[in-house]
Amino acid sequence: MKIVLISPKGPLYRSKGGIFKKSLRYQPLTLTTLAALIPAELNADIELIDEGIQDVPDNLQADLIGITVITGTAKRSYELAKQFRARGITVVLGGPHVTLMPQEAGEQADAICIGYAEESWPQLLRDFTNGTMQPIYRQSPTMSLENMPFARRDLFDKRHFLTQAVFEATRSCAHDCEFCVAPAAWGRKQYQKPIDWVIEDIRRTGQKKIIFVDLNLVSDVKYAKELFTQLIPLKLNWFGLSTVLIAHDRELMELMARSGCKGLLLGLETVSQDSLKDAKKSFNASVGYKSLIADLQHLGISVQGCFVFGLDHDTPDVFDTTAEFAIDAGVDLPRFAVLTPFPGTPLHTRLEAEGRILSRDWELYDGQHVVFQPKNMTVLQLRDGHERAWKKTYAWSSITRRLWNAKNCQPLALSANIGYRFYAHHLHQFYNCDWQIEPLLPNPIAGLGQTVHLSRDSKNKTICG
Repeated sequence: MKIVLISPKGPLYRSKGGIFKKSLRYQPLTLTTLAALIPAELNADIELIDEGIQDVPDNLQADLIGITVITGTAKRSYELAKQFRARGITVVLGGPHVTLMPQEAGEQADAICIGYAEESWPQLLRDFTNGTMQPIYRQSPTMSLENMPFARRDLFDKRHFLTQAVFEATRSCAHDCEFCVAPAAWGRKQYQKPIDWVIEDIRRTGQKKIIFVDLNLVSDVKYAKELFTQLIPLKLNWFGLSTVLIAHDRELMELMARSGCKGLLLGLETVSQDSLKDAKKSFNASVGYKSLIADLQHLGISVQGCFVFGLDHDTPDVFDTTAEFAIDAGVDLPRFAVLTPFPGTPLHTRLEAEGRILSRDWELYDGQHVVFQPKNMTVLQLRDGHERAWKKTYAWSSITRRLWNAKNCQPLALSANIGYRFYAHHLHQFYNCDWQIEPLLPNPIAGLGQTVHLSRDSKNKTICG
């Protein structure tokens, strides 16, 4: 039996025509984990396809194809599923979007997995082999991450990735931010892998620079401290994600540094207190961002600060204000996103009730397109302001100021900034919203139902007419 597992990608990462080269992607952990969960007794021939590094062959052969789906790749996933099913190949869909939109996904596949698939996926495969596969498989209420197999990283050619040393110790997050998919899809209970298992998984790769993809590695402080303590003898350099609440635990920050942490992605979200309340992330207000950034940099930890635009209290001045903050605070690597109301989240429910959802084209739900009506600005102001913040923050003069202001400038920070500068100045090629907005905006000069037609001149400035 041949099983093929596919991770579809949007235009940003598609192997042909995307912004980033293949070598800048890290190996996806989802596919290698699903491969490891395939029961050994099936003696399956397994193939993994990441569309970020390769195309899906037109003549792909398989008995069963599994596709992992996030909202931004749902459209592409459904296209692939339709093609395969037309050729008589069984298709199974799983992932966050499937968990949030099971009825929609169920219409596109022979079977779907809802929730985490550590137990349901192997059972589905056994049922498929026996001819008894069901249309829906759900996460067991008693699921745990104990006694799990190690990811099959060997099934990918590591030369195609920046790194294959991608690890996970925990899943989900205790917080309930309005825009976050995690609590809506999987709840706020954190699932934890045994720390000894995590350490052995790291040892097996033999690499000294690793990435943790946990949504909030320090959600359980006791678990985090034990993990970091056991990482110290490995003499690693690691990168991961955290909330700003680490500012309240100096011991935890110092332990992170001793364990080899060299970079953290922090959800700073906004510099506005009112906007933090909009996002149900008021706990961020208890932290002085500049002090936290300086403390982390003093410990040798670079900061990738993430900001979101389009919250209800955001006005057109938010873009320049946020960019200036990122520069003055010396954020090593700022990132900006457009607020995205992913289906199934409280944000989507609220905006839909208010009649503010403008598009349900899931391919646009990527954190870069405007798919809703902002409260205190126009769609075009949000689109253009977002792009302006990227360009302002990644101008050569701004990069120089940020890294000069940073308390700990590392060579990696400079190279990453150069990469993001390229991204910032090519956003219009991949994430212009013109074709999306065209059928949505009524022309106030013309009659109701007619639209504003948008195009871009040679300088990529929006022209309305």
